[in-house]
Amino acid sequence: MMDGWGIGVIWMLLGGLIGLALLVLIVLGSVWLVQQLTVNSAPGPVASAPARHELDRRLAAGEIDQEEYRRLRSEIEGR
Repeated sequence: MMDGWGIGVIWMLLGGLIGLALLVLIVLGSVWLVQQLTVNSAPGPVASAPARHELDRRLAAGEIDQEEYRRLRSEIEGR
């Protein structure tokens, strides 16, 4: 029909699509990696939630006073 060019065009298009798919995967993987590194390394309320809960419990039970509570809370929150 086209003297052998038909199958060549198909392979060229398929190769281009595979290359595009790899590029998309690399970009998405990079974005995911940056998000994981920044979210997991930043201390925040999620990391200190169990300690804060225990501190609240101790205050409610009367084990510590307000001053001690404020001091410990600022240590937990990294202030």
